[in-house]
Amino acid sequence: MGQSSHKKPKPSLEEVYESVPIHSGSTRWKKLFAFFGPAYLVSVGYMDPGNWATDIAGGSQFGYKLIWVLLMSNIMALLLQGLSARLGIVKQRDLAQASRETYPKFVTLILYFLAEIAIAATDLAEVLGMAIGIQLLFDIPLIWGVAITVLDTFLLLFLINKGMRKMEAFIIFMIGVIGLSFLVEILLAKPEMSEVVTGLIPSIPDDTALYIAIGIIGATVMPHNLYLHSSLVQTRKFERTREGIKQAIKHNFIDSLIALNLAFLVNAAILILAAASFFSIGLYDVAEIQDAYKLLSPLMGNKWASVLFALALIAAGQSSTITGTLSGQIVMEGYLNLRIQPWVRRIITRSIAIIPALITILLFGEGATGELLVLSQVILSLQLGFAIIPLIHFVSNKEKMGEFVIKLPTKLASWVIASIIIALNIKLVVDEISGWLLTSENPFWIWVFVVTPTILIFGVLVYITFKPIFHFTISGKTNRYSVPHKSSLKVVLPSNYNVFESIAIAVDFSDADERSITTALCLADKSTKITFIHIVESAGAFYHGKQVRDLETSADKYFLDTYRTSLEEKGYEVETILDFGVPRKKILKIINDNDFNMLVMGTHGHRTFKDIIFGTTVKNVRHNIKIPLLIVKV
Repeated sequence: MGQSSHKKPKPSLEEVYESVPIHSGSTRWKKLFAFFGPAYLVSVGYMDPGNWATDIAGGSQFGYKLIWVLLMSNIMALLLQGLSARLGIVKQRDLAQASRETYPKFVTLILYFLAEIAIAATDLAEVLGMAIGIQLLFDIPLIWGVAITVLDTFLLLFLINKGMRKMEAFIIFMIGVIGLSFLVEILLAKPEMSEVVTGLIPSIPDDTALYIAIGIIGATVMPHNLYLHSSLVQTRKFERTREGIKQAIKHNFIDSLIALNLAFLVNAAILILAAASFFSIGLYDVAEIQDAYKLLSPLMGNKWASVLFALALIAAGQSSTITGTLSGQIVMEGYLNLRIQPWVRRIITRSIAIIPALITILLFGEGATGELLVLSQVILSLQLGFAIIPLIHFVSNKEKMGEFVIKLPTKLASWVIASIIIALNIKLVVDEISGWLLTSENPFWIWVFVVTPTILIFGVLVYITFKPIFHFTISGKTNRYSVPHKSSLKVVLPSNYNVFESIAIAVDFSDADERSITTALCLADKSTKITFIHIVESAGAFYHGKQVRDLETSADKYFLDTYRTSLEEKGYEVETILDFGVPRKKILKIINDNDFNMLVMGTHGHRTFKDIIFGTTVKNVRHNIKIPLLIVKV
C-alpha cells in the first residue's frame, strides 16, 4: 500500500496493555509484558455476578464438595481460551469470522442467534448483579436498581470516548475492589482448609448438585469469551514469522494462565465463603445473593462483611459489562458483517437483559432473582458446544494452521472437554423436558414448542461437528476476503478536465465508488495526486485502532491496493490512507491535517432512522472542512 502523507493519528481507543511494537531486540521480560493484556479483559467475564449465584448456591448447599468443579472449569477455560487465542494469532480471524467462512449462511444465522442468546444471558447476570448490589447498599426496591443499570451504558460509552487507558484503569480498579473484598471476607470467615482440600476430590451428591455444577461450568467457560479472545489477541504487532507467531502463542498462554487463575481464586473464594459462613452452621438454602448479604455481618460479627460483599458485587457487574459489549459487536460483525453504532448495540444488548429481569421481578417477586441468575448460567453452558466445536475444528486443521495446528494430546483433551460439556447438557435437557412432559396437563404444546426446536438445534450441533471433517473452507484462496465488498473497479476516463492538484476520495468498496472515482477524474489530469481514504469501522478497529489485524482490515488493505493499482496503470499518481474508528471523525481529521484541494464522497441517501442505526458521515464532514466537497449520490 502506498505511503500516506498525513500524520498518523493516535488510535482512538488504545489497547488494554502497552500499545508499543514488540521489537525483536527487546529483552525476554519486555516481550512478555508487551503481550500481557487480552486475557485480563477476558477474565473480567469470569468474575461476573452469574458466577456469584452459582458459587453461593453450590457452597451453601454442598459445602466444599463442588470446589473441584471450579478447578475443572478453570482448566477447561484455560485450554479453550488458548485455542481461541491461537486462532486469532495464526489465522488473524476471530471465531465468528472463521465460522462464517466455513458454514452455510443458514447455519451461520443459527450460530449467530445462539451466540446472541449467550451474550444476553451474560448481560442479564450483570444487570441483576449490579441491581442487587445497588439495592443492598442503598436500600431501594430491586426494580429501581434494574432501571438504574441502564445508566452504565452511558458510563461505558463515556469511558470508550476517553480512550482505552482510562477504561483500563477503571477495569483494574474494579478487579482490585473484587479481589480485596473477598480477601478480607475469607480472613473473617476462617474456613477449614482441610475441608477445602477435600473439596478438590470429584463428587456429585445429587441431581441438584449436577444442575448447579453445569451452571458453574457455564459461568466459568463462557462462550462469548471465545469470540472475544480470538479478536483481542490480534492487536499485538509482531513479526509474522515462524518464530514471531510461535512466541506470540506462548506469551498469550502465559497471559491467560495468570489472568484465569486469578479469576479462579475469586470464584473459589465466593464458594468457600458460602460454605464456611452458611453450610457449616446448617444454612443450606442460602441461594439468593440478598440472603448472603444479610447473613454475613451477623455471622461474622463485622458490619463491613456485608458492605464489602455489596461493593464487590457492583464492581463485578460493572466491569464485566464491557465483555458483553465487545463480544456483541464482534459476534454481530463476524457473523453478519453488520456494523451499527456502538451506543445502539449497547442499548440493544442491555434492553434484552433488562426486559426478562423486570418481568421476573414483577411476576415472581425479588426472591426469584437468584434462580434467574443460576438459569442464565445454565443457558450459557447450553451454548458452549456451538462455540467450542467449530473452534476445535479450526485449530485442528493442518492445511489451514500449518505447523501451528494443535498436537494430538491437545486435540484429544479438547474433544474430551467438548464431550463432557455436551453430555452434561444433553442429560440436563432430557431430564428437564421429561419432567415437563410428565407434569404437563397438555404435553402437545411441550412437543411443539420445546421438543421440536430442541431436536432441530441438536441437528445443527451434529452438523457443525461433522461438516468441517468433509469440507473445510476457512481462508481458502477463493474466499480469502469473504466480505461484501466491491471486488472490481470499472472507471471511464473523462475527455474534459478542470484540474485540481490534489483530490481525496473517500471509498467504502461499494457500487458508490465507481461513480465517485469517475466523477473525481473529471476534475483531474495525470498531474493530479489522487488519494483514496478508507476508514475501517469493524468492532476490532473501533476498540483497537491501528493495532487491529482482523479479516475486515486485511480485506480493506487488499481492495485499497486494487484501487490504487487500477489508476496507476492508467498513469495517475495515487496514494492510500487506511485509518480506523469512526468514519466521520477520522475523515474530518485526515482532510484537515493534509493539503487537499477537493474531497469527493459517495452517499447512499439513507436518512433519519438508518442514520441513527448506521451513523452518518457526509453530514458531519461537510460542515467542518475548509475545502470543496463533492457529494456523489448513488
